Amino acid sequence: MAGEVDVRWLLVSVTTAGAVPSLRMQVWRKLRGLGALYLQQSVCLLPDRPAVAAAVAELGERVRSDGGRMRVVRVEVVDEGERSELAGEMSAAVDREYAEVLERLPSFFAELETESRRGRAVFAEVEESEADLERFRSWVAKIASRDYFGAPQGERVRAGLRRAGEALAGFEREALAGEDAEGPGAS
Repeated sequence: MAGEVDVRWLLVSVTTAGAVPSLRMQVWRKLRGLGALYLQQSVCLLPDRPAVAAAVAELGERVRSDGGRMRVVRVEVVDEGERSELAGEMSAAVDREYAEVLERLPSFFAELETESRRGRAVFAEVEESEADLERFRSWVAKIASRDYFGAPQGERVRAGLRRAGEALAGFEREALAGEDAEGPGAS
């Protein structure tokens, strides 16, 4: 675990009974997107950091305006072992997400290799691969936004994305060389 583990946490409790039907799903998605650690149904913990607190406050406004109820209590976890355990659970959840990226990233490299072997290093394939890489980057950015404690797989994923960018640059050079070989006006 990198650095000191947060002492202050946000304890969030949400009730959506009698509220707008879609509210429960919206709340769940937002809290999960923030990386909430659920203690039980509708009760979770998040590190008390300015960006997290602001997002939770905004969510609270939405919950109340849609007929639900949300309480946010700032708590201090004084036991260092408990803080480490909470941070470890949050990091493990993030690591599972990073592991999924690592599981899928080889397909990106395989696609580039297949298209190159087929002689299909062309502009359209470059664009498609750029879009694929951007989806990976966006996905990892979302995961990283809730990686509060430096999950172990994070650096491995970032290294994989760097390699993917380098592989795509090579594929793009191959496509450009192929177009140049076709002669003037080929671009």
